[in-house]
This record gives sequence, C-alpha cells and structure tokens, in this order.
Amino acid sequence: MTRSGVQGEDTQEEAAAASERAEAVRGDGDNGVEEAKDPRPRRRRRRALRWTAVLIAALLAGSAGAGYLYYEHLNDNIKQDALNLGDNKVAAPTPNAAGQTPLNILVIGSDARDSEENQQLGGARETFGSTPLADVQMLVHLSADRSNMSVVSMPRDTLLEIPKCTDPDDGTVHPASEGRVMTNQSLGHGGPGCTVATWQELTGIHIDHFVMVDFAGVVSMADAVGGVPVCVDANIHSRDGQGHGSGLKLAKGTHPVKGEQALQWLRTRYGFEDGSDLARAKAQHMYLNSMVRVLRENATLSSPNRLRRLAEEATAALTVDPGLDSVKKLYDLSNELRTVKPERITMTTMPNRYVGARVEPTEDAEQLFRLVREDIALDGKDAKKKPDAEPEPPADPAAPDDEIAVQVRNGTRTDELGTAPGRANAIAGLLVERGFTKAVADPSVLPSEDRTVIRYPSADLEGDARRVAKSLGVPASSVKRSTDVSGVTLVVGADWREGTAYRAPGSDDRTPESAEALNGADESACMHVNPAFTWS
Repeated sequence: MTRSGVQGEDTQEEAAAASERAEAVRGDGDNGVEEAKDPRPRRRRRRALRWTAVLIAALLAGSAGAGYLYYEHLNDNIKQDALNLGDNKVAAPTPNAAGQTPLNILVIGSDARDSEENQQLGGARETFGSTPLADVQMLVHLSADRSNMSVVSMPRDTLLEIPKCTDPDDGTVHPASEGRVMTNQSLGHGGPGCTVATWQELTGIHIDHFVMVDFAGVVSMADAVGGVPVCVDANIHSRDGQGHGSGLKLAKGTHPVKGEQALQWLRTRYGFEDGSDLARAKAQHMYLNSMVRVLRENATLSSPNRLRRLAEEATAALTVDPGLDSVKKLYDLSNELRTVKPERITMTTMPNRYVGARVEPTEDAEQLFRLVREDIALDGKDAKKKPDAEPEPPADPAAPDDEIAVQVRNGTRTDELGTAPGRANAIAGLLVERGFTKAVADPSVLPSEDRTVIRYPSADLEGDARRVAKSLGVPASSVKRSTDVSGVTLVVGADWREGTAYRAPGSDDRTPESAEALNGADESACMHVNPAFTWS
C-alpha cells in the first residue's frame, strides 16, 4: 500500500501511537478509571477505525455509480454484528403526518489494530489482540422529511454508566459498570451493540443502525477520492518531546490530504487547540464536511475505475448491523443521505464539562439530545411543526392512584437562586390530596433541575410515572426513564418554585452554543494550531 505520511518519521509515528494506546489503556491514571486489557484471545476481531468521519461521506458517494455496487463480491466484503446487546430498548419515534420517521445511525470507531496492514498504519504493536476501545462515536440523525442531517460526537473520555450487555457470539454476560467509566470501554463489552445500548441509555434516542470503518480502509478511501482539503491557521507538526502525536506536518493554509496523511489529520490531538479529544472531534467534523463536498462536486468520481475502487475500499472497511448487511441496503441508505444538501448538515459535539482530565455531559447535552429525539433541526431552519401526537400508551398500564408510590424531591435550586423552601412537602401534599396517598417528600436529596421531571427506573413503572404527570399537568416529554432512581420520583424543578398549578415553560428549540455547531457548507473553517506545535 502507498504510504503518504511524513517521510522519515514512520518509526517515531509507531512509537507515538504506542504511547497513545498505552495512555488510553491506563486511563491516564488521573481519576481512578482504568481500562483493563482482556488477556483472553477473542475469536472475533472487529477491524474498525477510530476516525470514522469518512464513513458517512463514502455512503453519500454510492448513488453516483450504482452499477458497480452490485457485484456479489462487494456483499462478501461487508462484515456484520448484532445491533443492540442491552436489555433495554427505546421505542421507535412516532411517524409524522406523512408517515415518515427519522433515521439514526451510530458511527463507531475502534483503536483495535488486528491485522498486519492496520499495524503498519497505526503502530502500537503491543496492543495486537487486546480489547478494542470505541475511541470515536458519532450519531448521525437524518430527519423524518429527509431535509436535514445532524451529527453529534461524543468525546471518548466521557464518563457514563455502561449497561449490562450480552455477547451474541459466546453468550458472555458483561455486567453493568460499577459507577461511571469512559464511554470508549463499551465496545469491549460484547461488541458495537453494547456501544449502541450505552448511547440509547444515555440519550433516550432510538438507534436504527450502526457502522464501523476499518483502520486501513480510510487510507485507500481518501486516495480514491483524490484527497480532502483541510485548513490550519499556522504551520503544524504534531509531535512533542516525548514522541506523542500523529506526526502530521502541514504548512499554514489549505491543503488536500490523502492516504496516511489523511489518517494523521483524523488522529491528531497534539497540536490542535488545547490538545484534547474535543479538538480532535472538531478536526474530524471539518474533514467530514470537506469530504462530503468533494464527493458531491468532484467530477473525477465519474471515472468507472475510481468509483469502483471507492466501492471496493468502502465495503471492505465496513462492519454493520444486519439491517445494513448488503450493498443494496447501503446503496439505499446512501440515496437517503444524499438528499440532504451540505448547508442543511450540522456537526456538533456533545456539550460537556471537565471532571479531572475526563468529561461528563452537561444540561446542554440533554437539550441537544432532546432536539434529536424530537426531530428538530439543529440549524434552526425547520418549518413550523404541528403539535406532537400523544405518545403511545405504555406496555404496563398505571396502577390505581392510591397504590402508586411517589418520592418528591426539591430541585428548585439554580446558579442564581437558592432552593425554594418546602416545595417537596407542598407537592407531595398536593398529590396526596389528589388520591396518591403513598406520595412522600424526600428531603435527603436536593438536586438541581431547570425543569420539573418525573423519573422511573423500569418499563413496568412507566404507566405509573405518566399517570402522576397527567394528574399534575406535567407534559409527557418530562417523564423519563432513569437508572438513578429506584421508583417513581418527581423532582420539582426551578420552573415550579411556587404555587400548585404547574405551567410548562415554552420550549427552547435552539441548539446550545456549547455544542459548537459547524455547518456542512462552511468552507472557511480552519483548525487553530497550538503555538507549541508550530514550526518555521
């Protein structure tokens, strides 16, 4: 394979990649979260690429040459795995008035280097056969009317709870994590289906498909499209004194990158902005936007040989769920993705805050997830929508009101205002008056919630939670499943600091600024180079 990386730096690149891998396996040792290697050889290796932005663009290319996509050997190239390995499922969204539903695809990348080709590209030979980590995770949301697309990246360092997952190959049960761990560990709990289950638990978003991209495949795919333009605002060399970095070396300005240099761009942390995984995600978004434009505008893709090569590399690079296990299914998906114009594509990063050297979702993250759940365009250009239909009734109906146990907590504290006194007692008393005689105030927990919310831990209590909400006039959208509670739990939020009549606040459908939205048609985006990694 042609190697188009920085000449004379291959040995350093392998050493740097090994250092990065070792850092990931240790968990950096800064918060007590460790990622243990699995000493047992796994009989199923998932050849996947952490830098998965190229996947979506490759799918968008499909409709340009359908004839070449139907060779049977292309079907044989595609690997598949189970969609969801968790016990809990999220209901599919209700169709709109035209009978259309959104499409959610989780794009997963692994740091596994389990072939000679991948070892040569990624280095880190000591990691051969170890448990893979899902170092890149992107949720692609295609709107029900196919007018817009949203992409939400989750940093690999995000701390969250991984649910119990069962490996479909050998029946191994991976118990739920004890407390919060890094999200990239989910792939090692039975496969990509556990990463899907983890996302659904966190976001409440129904995921229809997943895809993973092979590590070596991105090099050939970048070559097949003739290079992808990227921009840096200063000269950059991603290498520090300890050998950390991707080895990327570019002069200030815009340059088409392909082959191993494209891989370096997508791997780079050291040298971009603050050197965090958040900066790397931003670089991946820029690359993806640029590649989408190349695939739409580059006339050379009409070349049969070039398109055939792209098809070969794309299918060989993919691991998918059974719903995408053929070229025709991928081709149909590419046609749907292709309907969206670049100016209606919005790239975002899950809003987060630092916890030591790790990050956790913020309140803005839930706002972003809600917009995706409710199929609201992140670019703010949605047509005015009709009111949502009532959600489908729960599988288990509500118990009689006097048999529903409800804990009421006071979550009225805000950054500006202290806790409104007596709210848990007041609303618990209101519930008792309305027939919920088992409602009690819980003064031991004083959370902080912007909006009043009713949480329940399992499907058999959903009907009870909805019944409580209806009795108080709390909208169904504020009833949420959560493993943080042991029973139906009402948290009185800052939107209900006084009185007994609840009035739902107006819905804010704006994309949070902290999501750092990037429009797909923005050709002016340029990565900021950390001065410590520049050269002259």
